[in-house]
Amino acid sequence: MNAKGPVFKYGDNIDTDVIIPARYLNTQSAAELASHCMEDIDKTFVTRVKPGDIMVGGENFGCGSSREHAPLAIKAAGISCVIAKSFARIFYRNAINIGLPILECPAASEAISEGDTVSIDFDTGVITDETTGQTFQAAPFPPFIQNIIAKGGLMNSLK
Repeated sequence: MNAKGPVFKYGDNIDTDVIIPARYLNTQSAAELASHCMEDIDKTFVTRVKPGDIMVGGENFGCGSSREHAPLAIKAAGISCVIAKSFARIFYRNAINIGLPILECPAASEAISEGDTVSIDFDTGVITDETTGQTFQAAPFPPFIQNIIAKGGLMNSLK
């Protein structure tokens, strides 16, 4: 499994209320959630994001509430992977549960810029910034987690 796309970059402590504002939590529709993803921090995100794009964050990405809506909104918006220095633990688990690939890689988080084209090899954990030629090593997920992500989430992997 691989991903490749341009980068949307955000800073530290991007919380779940920024990812999907609480005023939209009355829906379970992934498409509706995606249409409001990141709107309080980046009003143009939903008009610019395309399937396969990559999101890069800083430290403590996904902090805040434990809602699954946040990684679901990111995935439904078309983001193929989130790379960050670190993730809030509940966001990390929710992302895997809904099948959103995420990688912790502080060096990549620091070096990759908004708009760079990045490719990711999920089997090896190698992240390549194709714009600069730099490569970074993230810890790849073990095969059983890669299977959960490939099947679109925990519930789908159990079917």
